[in-house]
Amino acid sequence: MAGHEHHAPDHKGSDSASNHVSGNASHRASHNGGGRAHADHTNHEEMFRRRFWVSLILSIPVLVYSEPLQSWLGYSAPPFPGSGWITPVFSVIVFAYGGVPFLQMAAPELRNRRPGMMTLISLAITVALVYSLATLVLPEQMPFFWELVTLIVIMLLGHWIEMRSVRQASGALNQLAQLMPDTAERILPDGGTEEVPVAELDEGDLLLVRPGASVPVDGEVVEGESELNEAMITGESKPVYKEPGDEVIGGTINGDGSLRVRVTATGDETALAGIMRLVEEAQQSKSETQILADRAAGWLFYIALSVAGVTAVAWIVAVGFDVDVIARVATVLVIACPHALGLAIPLVVAITTSMAARNGVLVRDRLSLEEAREIDVVVFDKTGTLTEARFGVVDCATIQGVDEDEALALTAAIEGDSEHPIAKGVRRAAEERGLPVPKVSEFEAIQGRGVQASYKGQTVYVGGPGLLEMVELEVPPSLTTLREEAQAKGQSVIYLVQQQEVRAALALADVIRPESREAVDRLHDMGFEVAMLTGDSEAVARAVAGELGIDQYFAEVLPEHKDKIVQQLQNEGKRVAMVGDGVNDAPALTRADVGIAIGSGTDVAVESAGIILIKSNPMDVVSVLDLSRASYRKMVQNLWWAAGYNVVALPLAAGVLAPWGILLSPAVGALLMSLSTVIVAINAQLLRRVELGAG
Repeated sequence: MAGHEHHAPDHKGSDSASNHVSGNASHRASHNGGGRAHADHTNHEEMFRRRFWVSLILSIPVLVYSEPLQSWLGYSAPPFPGSGWITPVFSVIVFAYGGVPFLQMAAPELRNRRPGMMTLISLAITVALVYSLATLVLPEQMPFFWELVTLIVIMLLGHWIEMRSVRQASGALNQLAQLMPDTAERILPDGGTEEVPVAELDEGDLLLVRPGASVPVDGEVVEGESELNEAMITGESKPVYKEPGDEVIGGTINGDGSLRVRVTATGDETALAGIMRLVEEAQQSKSETQILADRAAGWLFYIALSVAGVTAVAWIVAVGFDVDVIARVATVLVIACPHALGLAIPLVVAITTSMAARNGVLVRDRLSLEEAREIDVVVFDKTGTLTEARFGVVDCATIQGVDEDEALALTAAIEGDSEHPIAKGVRRAAEERGLPVPKVSEFEAIQGRGVQASYKGQTVYVGGPGLLEMVELEVPPSLTTLREEAQAKGQSVIYLVQQQEVRAALALADVIRPESREAVDRLHDMGFEVAMLTGDSEAVARAVAGELGIDQYFAEVLPEHKDKIVQQLQNEGKRVAMVGDGVNDAPALTRADVGIAIGSGTDVAVESAGIILIKSNPMDVVSVLDLSRASYRKMVQNLWWAAGYNVVALPLAAGVLAPWGILLSPAVGALLMSLSTVIVAINAQLLRRVELGAG
């Protein structure tokens, strides 16, 4: 659009970004595989939910007609012909419907020789079913039917809660593809135009890009001038002025000018397609992280088998082989899988997710939250994350005899009809000061130089250095200090010209969020290193980093370089959390050990991250790390409570104290199991008392 000349140092990345590979519409179809892993979570969640409710209903008759429960609760279930078959028949149905899925999911664990929760559950419920059915013909042996159904029901509940917490969408690549228009306006040899699918474009075609339209492919401007919004691709906060000879990037948004663009790259060769590939590669490169509960379950699986083996040998040696030996071994294997272990992690996850949402944090990937506690360095994208991605007046100077407020008000009035980001920043500054804006008329934009209007019968101007060159004026000595300081910081400077005199200079920059400094300080207090990535110039990056106390910064960084810088930090042995909000951040968000997206940013950034800051507040990063540490402590505590049950129950079930008449029956083991579950549930609830982001 018509507007100001940018005096800040040029963004080097904007000219060369199109040299990097990336793709558009042709990539959309091939993206489908990207979400397969995530789809499994959704399917599992629905499966666990459905089977939980059905199994719960089917378990009620088993519990009602269970002899141990009738004895403990002092009631007698009404008998009728065949009532003795209620518990075994319904238990078999519950096992077939609610238990078999655990067996199916245990198969991969066994094939990979990595037994986990599914293997442990499968062992317990299979032994419980087989032994309980055997007791129908064995003399004086107590079956495990009610323990079997309650174990299945509680494990289904725990895994349903877990899957619901883990579920996350996988639309990052779709969101990227949507930046690219489906059609383009190709210029014919006779000067007319035709609308064609982007997929039909060839290198060398001449395109018409109208004001406000998306650039369909990478290309070179051959005619016309305009300013393009490249923030979603390069991270550059200011619209980038384009003229003949400049490169444009597919997916960026044209301003007010009309451009004729020669196609230089299509399909998989465009910059955006390269970003899409980087996101996809980064998603695939993530290593599998073993869940703590699975690790504990794996250990318990081997412990249970070992204890069962020792129990069998010891009892056979002591009393010979009989049905009591089978009962001892079965008891050990059944109670080795505590209900508490199935709930230890899911309960903490559910509470953590709820707490996070109340604190403006959306947890899309539980593993990201678990890993956040191990982070060494937090890397922030600058624009839209540490800053507000909007211009504000950061300094103002006037010549002698000119009031600063009056100069700002007049500048805002002249900029009144302009939609340029700098113009909006000036008007916003005047509004924030509550200044009355005078009336001007005959507004006119001066392409690439600034704007002019009529005020009290005189022509007044606002613009950058190009404007001063046009009106043949020099910057007065009283304004040079502001200009030099602004240039050193990479800030934009505009001038108010009235009565053939430069009366005021205003420095504008991307506004730093008020919470950013506190967030950086808190992260330092917590022992984290803080870094910053930006597509802006070295001067801008240096100024922002200095103001916020950031440890290191990387300036003029192209999208693929952001990804590589994250890798570079990881190669140094550091675990990296990336905080960003733009498409250009998506590869880095996905590559990082923990990706944290600003919720008000682009959809693709949100889709690429495991954690989303809904309120776009950098202090919420502190809350994320606090929550990660607190939830991990609760997980470990719960696992110890669950394991503690086994430490006591397994030796007693094996008969260590049998010589003294102390022998753990399945019924008592079930009571201990229930007690352990209650303790785990209460301990998980105590997590709600943690204050997040507190100093």
